[in-house]
Amino acid sequence: MEEGPVVDEEYMKEIEKARRDLRALISSKSCAPIMLRLAWHDAGTYDAKTKTGGPNGSIRFEEEYSHSANAGLKIAIDLLEPVKAKHPKITYADLYQVITLYSANLGHFGLFTASAYYSPLRYCRQLAGVVAVEVTGGPTIDFVPGRKDSSRCPEEGRLPDAKQGASHLREVFYRMGLSDKDIVALSGGHTLGRAHPERSGFDGAWTKDPLKFDNSYFIRELLKEESEGLLKLPSDKALVEDPVFRRYVELYAKDEDVFFKDYAESHKKLSELGFTPPRIPSRCNSGAKSTMWMVQTAARVAVAAAVLVLGYIYEVNRKKS
Repeated sequence: MEEGPVVDEEYMKEIEKARRDLRALISSKSCAPIMLRLAWHDAGTYDAKTKTGGPNGSIRFEEEYSHSANAGLKIAIDLLEPVKAKHPKITYADLYQVITLYSANLGHFGLFTASAYYSPLRYCRQLAGVVAVEVTGGPTIDFVPGRKDSSRCPEEGRLPDAKQGASHLREVFYRMGLSDKDIVALSGGHTLGRAHPERSGFDGAWTKDPLKFDNSYFIRELLKEESEGLLKLPSDKALVEDPVFRRYVELYAKDEDVFFKDYAESHKKLSELGFTPPRIPSRCNSGAKSTMWMVQTAARVAVAAAVLVLGYIYEVNRKKS
């Protein structure tokens, strides 16, 4: 394992610059799905017992990206090299996770997300990333930088096999230290992208809009009849057939807000497997507190304006009557 980065104010600034570059890259190339897959496959090799694998950037090496489950990911790795060259201080491990987290940040809550109101530290972390889920309209995912790069690649066979069922999914996710809820929530990431026969042996998109992050994976693919032209893998069907998994499927199909919340939590757990977050610089906290003060001030102004408008409308209606 290589030395971890020093997460100081300068590193945070580099993360923010890289975030802007990543957002431009994803938007121009419409490559959010493959970036999400890259981050997932880098992190999804973690073994909680042996403390090996996980989000450490090792997927950049041919020994790992040549695994059959990683077919096609060299495209994403190559797309990210110019960003890495422009921001050499940032580790590959952070870069690969930041790119996935970004496709979803501005989803339901607009510029200032729900978590930004409650925690200055969480807002500071949001500045660091959240790029593959943001661009496509998904939930905000807190991101903490500081992952170490590793040149040690895990053995092949640690990632989920789409041809398998519920017991296999549990074996893989439990090995990482994740739960049944994590299995279903993270499977919702299939709302983005499509399968390619030359990579997986399967062909087609899971949803009608494969560049939009929403809960349609659960609505269209799992609770309704087979949709013409849309993909349903054996591992997808397992989520409906298993009674424990199905409870989450039904919940997420019914309530997108709950899905977004659970997905954000599960993705954060996935991106931090085997990683101990460092302390964030105090100046970053100070900046976040200032931002939070501005948000609170704006909210007070909005409330005051609403009161004035409603009062005016009331007076107009009273005079008419």
